[in-house]
Amino acid sequence: MIISRTPFRISFFGGGTDYPCWYRSNGGAVLSASINKYCYITVRYLPPFFDYKFRIRYTRREETQTIAEIQHPSVRECLSFLGFEKGVEIQHNADLPAMSGLGSSSTFTVGLLHALYALKGTMVTKRHLALDAIRIEQEKIGENVGSQDQTAAAFGGLNKIEFGGSQEILVRPVTASFERLEALQRHLMLFFTGLQRSASHIAGEQIRNTAHRTEELSTMRALVEEGLSVLTDERRPLEEFGRLLHRQWMVKKKMSSLVSTPEIDGIYEEARAAGAVGGKVLGAGGGGFMLFFAPPDAQARICSAMGRLLHVPFHFENLGSQIIYYAPEEHV
Repeated sequence: MIISRTPFRISFFGGGTDYPCWYRSNGGAVLSASINKYCYITVRYLPPFFDYKFRIRYTRREETQTIAEIQHPSVRECLSFLGFEKGVEIQHNADLPAMSGLGSSSTFTVGLLHALYALKGTMVTKRHLALDAIRIEQEKIGENVGSQDQTAAAFGGLNKIEFGGSQEILVRPVTASFERLEALQRHLMLFFTGLQRSASHIAGEQIRNTAHRTEELSTMRALVEEGLSVLTDERRPLEEFGRLLHRQWMVKKKMSSLVSTPEIDGIYEEARAAGAVGGKVLGAGGGGFMLFFAPPDAQARICSAMGRLLHVPFHFENLGSQIIYYAPEEHV
């Protein structure tokens, strides 16, 4: 039996520049961090006592004779990609809900690939995991996804991730002081709106709009450098990071009519009125989690104003996808 643990992520700046249709011609970058909320994938070879070969448990339960019959697209394509012939059981558990803006589908794919590689007795690098997950989601499944979520889930940490060129992805850890990163964490608040949505549907419109959003995407790319500068130059007030988040959100809303809703705009303005400097909806938009930057002394007021929403405390994590339990079995 193998168990992988893979972190979810929050993205600060640059989202939208990580789509291949943009970065292969223009280059892209994001500033993001993995957090201590995880997706757990358990896999094992299935004993030959059943009238099916593959058993998958997530929000549904599937039992099939062939890989092709599996309805879950990531499970089907990962098993096919790695050439599994023997029966396999797969179980998914997570700390946070799916379709909520934290890269959950890519986190699942990275964690599943990691566990399946381990089941075959193969050790893979974080880069290998990220690139395989990108290929599976973009090419095999055909999802409207960028390349940041798979990379953040595989590598972990607070990073500037660059896209494009011969490297395809380049991960640069943010080298700010421990005190600066601790201060950043104290200023961040995560709330769940309760609104779940299909990121692929929203991203599809953003991708179609890419050719007409050059100015917005160039601004988002520039905000990555600005945000990085605030974190690494301690002469700059940390509150500037919050103001940049506000600017990012204003630009992001121009990318698609589906990014925000009147309800989300209302939540955002309530948080700002209560003391938040800036913030954004995480992921493609339309619902899920909202991130706010707020001085610690304003956070009680914000929690009160956001009383109908779930506040989710978190911390940054630096390990990325890991195999946390490894008990190899003989092939059955």
